Amino acid sequence: MNDVWSARAQAFRDSPTHREGPDLDLLVEWCEPGESVKVLDVATGGGHVARRLREEGCTVVTVDPAPGMRPDVVSRAEDIPFADDSFDVVTCRIAAHHFENIKLSIAEMARVAKRLVVIEDNVFVDDKVEEAERLRDPTHVRCYSEDEWKELLTDVGLEVEQVEHFERHPDVEDWLARVETPADDAARVRELLADNVQDGKLNLRSIVIKARRI
Repeated sequence: MNDVWSARAQAFRDSPTHREGPDLDLLVEWCEPGESVKVLDVATGGGHVARRLREEGCTVVTVDPAPGMRPDVVSRAEDIPFADDSFDVVTCRIAAHHFENIKLSIAEMARVAKRLVVIEDNVFVDDKVEEAERLRDPTHVRCYSEDEWKELLTDVGLEVEQVEHFERHPDVEDWLARVETPADDAARVRELLADNVQDGKLNLRSIVIKARRI
């Protein structure tokens, strides 16, 4: 999977829905950024969270399993190579639906966070959308509902403080091209998501969650 994601790196650096948006603005705000704040950005992808937090004066370390994403440290979310309480804040944006072991990944984020874990990801809609996501990109594992996210975070000793939902509207063809979905699979994806597309734009729902170490 790492080589696949390395090949996609530039597309995700350029992606408008990853590079900017009110959801990214809120995630940065909820990190309570400042010059004394040390942040770990997990599955950094195109590095947009890290860039924004550095602009706010934070010291940011990035990890990602794909070397092509140019992380500071190459690592899966399940194997974060830092000691307990190494960072004030741990972030992860629009990546957790790819994690092979979500419970272990969240446990690792909580372990290295002194204060906050702030996560954004696509939220579970229904099985039809999940099927479309897997067809579009076989590295997709699963999206989770708000209740599932709350349980994942509280189970590792975090207290959920704030939750916000967002809609993002990427161009469907750009969304498919970004991960080079084969033509036959892309046709089926369009069928499955017909009710979620208007004027060529896909309605993607995401959730941002701020959880504090108790």
